[in-house]
Amino acid sequence: MKTVERPMKTLFNTAHIYMIIGLIAGFYYREITKVEHFTGQSQLGVVHTHVLALGMLFFLIVLALEKQFTLSARKSLYGWFFWLYNIGLAITIAAMTLHGTLTVLGKSSGEAIALGAGVGHILLTVGLILFFITLGKSIDDSRTPRTAAVFAEQEAS
Repeated sequence: MKTVERPMKTLFNTAHIYMIIGLIAGFYYREITKVEHFTGQSQLGVVHTHVLALGMLFFLIVLALEKQFTLSARKSLYGWFFWLYNIGLAITIAAMTLHGTLTVLGKSSGEAIALGAGVGHILLTVGLILFFITLGKSIDDSRTPRTAAVFAEQEAS
């Protein structure tokens, strides 16, 4: 049986964690609005889909692209993309959840939550830019078949 390379396992686990968080977010939204008898609009209504789309689905797509183009061979670019994107998504999800919860509870959210959401979106944007740079370079390199080890050797020199 062939073993899964570490970056692919990490991408799978990341997608899986976002799936779990997305399902919990949907459950939380349903239950808190029921308990509070809230019928209006809040950020909580879209946290579920944001986590599933920007977390689970995105990382499943990255997993397929990793299999095809070995994105992780570009260690520095890939690492920066992976961590900035995840940190940005975590901050964005936290800000949305906090803002939505306060809305449901009838309280206003302050400037700090808006600032957090802004920082989260900026990090997501930088992560996406790095992802596309990494993907573009990996596609260019895929024209010449080579293994990740050969690529890493060439990148080091």
